[in-house]
Amino acid sequence: MLTDYLHAAMSQAQYEILPDDSSYYGQITACQGVYANAATLEQCRVELQQTLEDWVLFRIYQHLSLPDIAGIKLTVKKETAA
Repeated sequence: MLTDYLHAAMSQAQYEILPDDSSYYGQITACQGVYANAATLEQCRVELQQTLEDWVLFRIYQHLSLPDIAGIKLTVKKETAA
């Protein structure tokens, strides 16, 4: 399920070439704060995926909700002590 979520999020990535230095900027708007900037499109994709993975793990660790992406809903449940 997590792999499907990451693939779905990456499929929503938007990229542009920045006019200042011709580097590539990528973002996933559904995941606030997930963006990357690199010299090539491939580097930008790699960095964006790494940022997305870190973002998802951080939100899980902090018990924060995750947006539904392409109909995939990941829920974060806080474990209760037994």
